[in-house]
Amino acid sequence: MSEVDPILVVEGLQKRFEGLVALNGATFSVAPRSITALIGPNGAGKTTLFNNVSGFYRPDGGRIVFRGHRIDGSKPHRIAQRGLVRTFQLTKALTHMSVLDNVMLAGPGQPGEHLWRVFGQPRAVRRREHELRTIGMELLRFVKLDGHADAYAGSLSGGQRKLLEFARALMSSPEMVMLDEPTAGVNPTLAGQLLEYMLELRRDTGMTFLLIEHDMEIVMNVSDRVIVMSEGRVIAEGPPEAVRHDQAVIDAYLGTHAGSGDGGGASG
Repeated sequence: MSEVDPILVVEGLQKRFEGLVALNGATFSVAPRSITALIGPNGAGKTTLFNNVSGFYRPDGGRIVFRGHRIDGSKPHRIAQRGLVRTFQLTKALTHMSVLDNVMLAGPGQPGEHLWRVFGQPRAVRRREHELRTIGMELLRFVKLDGHADAYAGSLSGGQRKLLEFARALMSSPEMVMLDEPTAGVNPTLAGQLLEYMLELRRDTGMTFLLIEHDMEIVMNVSDRVIVMSEGRVIAEGPPEAVRHDQAVIDAYLGTHAGSGDGGGASG
């Protein structure tokens, strides 16, 4: 795959649930090193699309290509191993484990997962655990949660849990991260921090981001490209300002917000 080829291609994606058409031929691509926003009204199919791309759902039709390889129908851990990870709209922290342990669990190549290695290769297990702990602390420092490393994850605020999930997604050094409503329910200060981390990672590492977002000010300020979904299909895509003034988008989603910069909407 060359630098100009899309890192992710979604083509003709179909998904039905007992007769309900959730995805109806959704088609788009994501450029490497970009920040792409996925927007649309409630029920548009955005989260369903995320679940298909990340392997949590198996599509009924179409194809998904990541870095030149088809991944539609692959298991979530296989897709993550290829370098594509995601966060969830509702954070999935293990509340009775420490913040650091939550991050470390997402680290790849853990020999302690195999019982025979625990007893047969104890030095390798301890060495890898030390490496994961070091990386985990670096990521917690990056998102300014290192002061909570030993605290239970359940003691964190909602915004801090979003940052924890972001750090956990970064633990495998992915090439692309999909963020499902990363700023929903987060106070403006923490939301701003998360967006700054995303911009910094894109600048310093070339990481690619695809995010579902309803705050139109955020969409317009941070995204290179906007994809608009309605009724399970893509109805518009392009630079933020062009999409903002697209009549089909105004009719389907933005409405009177199109000229105001105000956010709105619900998950879909």
